[in-house]
Amino acid sequence: MHKIVVSEAGASVYSASELAAREFPDLDVSLRGAVSIARRLQDPLAELVKIDPKSIGVGQYQHDVSQTKLARSLDAVVEDCVNAVGVDVNTASVPLLTRISGLNAGLAANIVGFRDAHGAFRNRNELKKVPRLGERTFEQAAGFLRIPAGDNPLDASAVHPEAYPVVEQILVDLKKPLKDVLGDSRAVHALDPARYTSERFGIFTVQDILRELEKPGRDPRPEFRTASFADGIEDVKDLRPGMILEGVVTNVAAFGAFVDIGVHQDGLVHVSALSTTFVKDPHTVVKAGQVVKVKVLEVDLPRQRISLTMRMSDEPAPARRHDAPQAGRGVPSRSSAPVRTAPPPANN
Repeated sequence: MHKIVVSEAGASVYSASELAAREFPDLDVSLRGAVSIARRLQDPLAELVKIDPKSIGVGQYQHDVSQTKLARSLDAVVEDCVNAVGVDVNTASVPLLTRISGLNAGLAANIVGFRDAHGAFRNRNELKKVPRLGERTFEQAAGFLRIPAGDNPLDASAVHPEAYPVVEQILVDLKKPLKDVLGDSRAVHALDPARYTSERFGIFTVQDILRELEKPGRDPRPEFRTASFADGIEDVKDLRPGMILEGVVTNVAAFGAFVDIGVHQDGLVHVSALSTTFVKDPHTVVKAGQVVKVKVLEVDLPRQRISLTMRMSDEPAPARRHDAPQAGRGVPSRSSAPVRTAPPPANN
C-alpha cells in the first residue's frame, strides 16, 4: 500500500464555483471538493485548470504585486503547460480546452457540444465541422488536440496535420507502413533530418517530427513519484527531533521551503538548511512537488511548527518542555526583579 499526498489547495474555491455546481448539481460542497482532490491524483492538469491559479497559492508575495500582471503571467504558464502536454479532444472538459492555443471558452463549449451531439471525433478534420471553428483556428489548435484510437495514428501525436506530408515522405523512404515506423527508434535515428527540410518546414520542425515518431504521444511530464511516508507518523505529536523522513515540497519562499511529511502540518526547511553550501535563492535547490529527505530539528507542539533540515549532519535542538510556563512569554521568572510602574498621570 502506498500513501500519496494530493494537495487540497484551491479545492474549496472549486467546490463553491459555478463550474462545480454544473458538474455536480446534486452533491454537497464538501463532496465536490473531495471529488476534485481525487481527480487531481488521476489527472492533475485536467483538474487544476478549473481553478484560478491565484487560488492555488503561487508564492510568498502574490498579493504584493500587480494582480493584472500576475494573472496574465499565470495564465500564460498554464497555457504553456496544457499545450506542451496536449489534450484528448474526446474527453477534455471545457476549462481544459479553453487553455489550448487558438481556442476560447465559446469554441471549447462548441467542441464539447458537438462531441455530445455527434459522438467522439474520429479524426482531426472532423474538428472543422464544429461551429465557429475556422481554418485559422484549426491551424493554431490542431497540433495540441489528440485523438487516440482514431482513423489516423498521427492524430494521437503532436505532429500537426499540415506536416503529415513530411511523414508520408519518410514512409516512402523507409518503405514501411506508419504503424511499423511509430516507436521504431532505430529506423528513425537512421534518417537525415536535412533531407526533409523545405521552405515551409525547417530543420527544427523536422527534428520534432522525428522525435514524435520515435515516441508517439510522449508525455513531457516527469515520471510520477511520491514520498514514502513513515508508518505511525500521522500527527505532529508523533514527530521526534532527529527523525529522518521523506517528504514532498509544497511551496518555496524566499526564506526556505515548506515540506509535507505526512502529518497534515507542513514543516519548514530554512534557506540556511537547504544545502551545505550558501543558497541565495531556494528555487535553485528545490521546487514544488520535489521529493526530498529531511531531518526533524525541532517540534513546537503549542504553535504547531515543525523545523526541518536537508543537511543530515545538523544536530536537532534539545526538546522543549511545554508543561511549564516559560519566562519572557507573559509569565515572569522567579529570578526576575520586580518591575516598577510609574503612577498614572493626574487628571487636569
